[in-house]
Amino acid sequence: MNEAAIVIQGLRHTFPGPHPVEVLDGVDLEAPHGAFVSLVGPSGCGKSTLLQVLAGLITPNSGESLIEGRSTVGEPGLSAYMPQKDLLLPWRKAIGNAVLGAEIAGVPKAKARAAALSLMERFGLTGFEESWPSQLSGGMRQRLALLRTFLVPQHVLMLDEPFGALDAITRREMHQWLQEVWATDERTVLFVTHDVEEALILSDEVYVMTPRPGRISARLSINYPRPRRSEIVTEPKFVADKARLLSALDKGGAS
Repeated sequence: MNEAAIVIQGLRHTFPGPHPVEVLDGVDLEAPHGAFVSLVGPSGCGKSTLLQVLAGLITPNSGESLIEGRSTVGEPGLSAYMPQKDLLLPWRKAIGNAVLGAEIAGVPKAKARAAALSLMERFGLTGFEESWPSQLSGGMRQRLALLRTFLVPQHVLMLDEPFGALDAITRREMHQWLQEVWATDERTVLFVTHDVEEALILSDEVYVMTPRPGRISARLSINYPRPRRSEIVTEPKFVADKARLLSALDKGGAS
């Protein structure tokens, strides 16, 4: 395929009501096939709204939103989408939660279950297939939610701050784990975060959004060798790139 996996052009959206809220103001973004692209910005800048547009859950006021050349307007299911909260169903055991997205996408139950069981070790969940969500740690719940997302048969993954609720140590572990899983999966990832270091560790490209109404204020290509370990945060190039991203965030806030 020649076109990018994700294309957003001139995206605008305002939530209606007695006091309308303009959320997105002419956003342009692209994610090449197989790339890991992050979107950073302050809370409330429209990052989650943008993902919901791409997920086909919100119809924008204007602009274009494409996944693999297809408009997402009125077309949910073109991507595998993980919202901020894990949204695990408490009445389903781990294996039941893992296969939920695949079943909704039309994958036969037996096939979805076999695929989930084959990936339990890769996702660090071996031995917990029959556990209830309440019996899992925060990191395990996030890995289970990610497994559910990975099992959806789409080439584009959209992850909305999947590690935002985790402690610093668990987040570092999840960064290493996600890189390993993505490296063997060959899918396109659009990853939303407000953590600049997280974006730099994980990404091939980072887009910076301004405060609401959200616009793209900067785009930075990241070319550190992979795999990237947590110690990279002390290296001079990383420190310089972090300063550039923070500066872009500051300038966006002042615009």
